Amino acid sequence: MTETAQHAAPDAPAGRRVRRAAVTVVFWSLVVGAAVLLWPARLGGCTQMIVVTGDSMEPTYSTGDLVVARCGTPEVGDVAVYRPEGLRGHIIHRLVGGDGADGWQVKGDNNSWVDPFTPTDADVVGIAQFHVPRVGLATTVLESPIVWASLLLIALAMFLWPRDEDEESSEDDDAEPTGRSVELTEDPEARP
Repeated sequence: MTETAQHAAPDAPAGRRVRRAAVTVVFWSLVVGAAVLLWPARLGGCTQMIVVTGDSMEPTYSTGDLVVARCGTPEVGDVAVYRPEGLRGHIIHRLVGGDGADGWQVKGDNNSWVDPFTPTDADVVGIAQFHVPRVGLATTVLESPIVWASLLLIALAMFLWPRDEDEESSEDDDAEPTGRSVELTEDPEARP
């Protein structure tokens, strides 16, 4: 064996360990980074995920788009997610004027009128950062009680439906047992 081959062999496993450790560190860094960036506001984070309904923000956003909004200081021109006082839902529209103290003027990109609401910075729950087209359609399907009832019925049917092994075991119960059997016979001389 040459001298260089002897020195390379012990270094190879250490190199693999270093690569594995580096991949592990990068993977967990990405997981932690994604968790910090996407931690929902409901759990104390800074991220809102909104599924767009309606056509007021077309062509920017369409029905079924998933918009990810993060907290921050809104400015005119930003697309903001806000909760109007007295309403349960969120509205995602563009800030077209005003300020955060006295109230913003907001308008949908596809609307010819300004919204009747004037949210303040306290009402703005996030500023749109990016969106994923049509992903929200899956969430609207999963919100349907009919879908959940159907899934429960399918699961119940799968649980109660007889399986092949159940049928085989019931047939085996009717058949004679296999394996060794011992026959007992009476000895006629043993009778009193």
